[in-house]
Amino acid sequence: MIENFFNIRRERDEPMVAAFVIETRGSTYRKPGAFMLFDGAEGRCGLLSGGCLEGDLHDHARALLTSEARCLERSYDSRGSDDPIWGLGLGCEGLMRVLLLKIDATNAYAPVATLLAAAQARRRTAAAIHIRDGRVQCCDADHKHSDATLAHCAAVAGRGGAELEAPWFFIAAERTPRILICGAGPDAEPVCRYAASLGWQVTIVDHRPAYIDTNRFVDAAQISLVELDTLADALPLHDVDAAIVMSHHLIADGRYLAALAQGSMPYVGLLGPAARRERLYAEIGDAASTLRERLRAPIGLDLGGRTPEAIALSIVAEIQAVLHGRNGRPFSAQDHQGTFSPV
Repeated sequence: MIENFFNIRRERDEPMVAAFVIETRGSTYRKPGAFMLFDGAEGRCGLLSGGCLEGDLHDHARALLTSEARCLERSYDSRGSDDPIWGLGLGCEGLMRVLLLKIDATNAYAPVATLLAAAQARRRTAAAIHIRDGRVQCCDADHKHSDATLAHCAAVAGRGGAELEAPWFFIAAERTPRILICGAGPDAEPVCRYAASLGWQVTIVDHRPAYIDTNRFVDAAQISLVELDTLADALPLHDVDAAIVMSHHLIADGRYLAALAQGSMPYVGLLGPAARRERLYAEIGDAASTLRERLRAPIGLDLGGRTPEAIALSIVAEIQAVLHGRNGRPFSAQDHQGTFSPV
């Protein structure tokens, strides 16, 4: 994960280069606001293309680290041409402008340190980067830790995440999703692993002491023993984006659902068939009314497969779709005009 890559090098006071996508036209792999990191050796983390541009970007990043300049802009245009570009034949039919920015101890690794910390804390924070000289201003929504005056970082970059208003580029910190898994059985392990690989913060709870084993859930941000009737008191449910109920215990699942009904998370998933869902609705009584619009049961997308890993993939895929307001349909079945395309 990019946080680990960044933290390891910052602790060693190593300079890095952050490569930000600042503008795209046509079809591109990533969109404005995406960024990756390079160090001065062979290390890199993240992707801006499908691997086509990263080698060239790394060469320029290493050159930037040995120069007096603070930033450098690169443009890659593969629109309307079948000729190989950079010897790789991109074929993405799009233009991407990338700003490479040197970050080190002299500028407190801004703005990457600020953006990553804000994402983890789920704090509305934005940065303004001058694309000619690399100056950086950072601010957050409540004005704390801010000396920014540039229209309060374009109103905390509140118009969608990343915008270019030359000579400034505005980028907002992405809020890290928080996922709650109720039930720490073996089939929760791949769910935790897949969710964490997306950069989500995963909390796991169970009422059975024997299931609380941090060695099985090394990717979880937190794993806790929680009594069934104290879940709402033990955790800040108002700060959870998605909850998964998968204890395989009918009474426990009912208690978990009753507690989750008090939260406002947009996604609650329940493992098991529809008949089990209806039985639990009856068990929890009035609390069911606040869950019906949010509960996904049976949980997951219909992807096929019966292994724990396949089921976990379908669960995490459904949460990804819900959190991004998507329907989970194939791109090939949709009109891509004006919409995101992976290539």
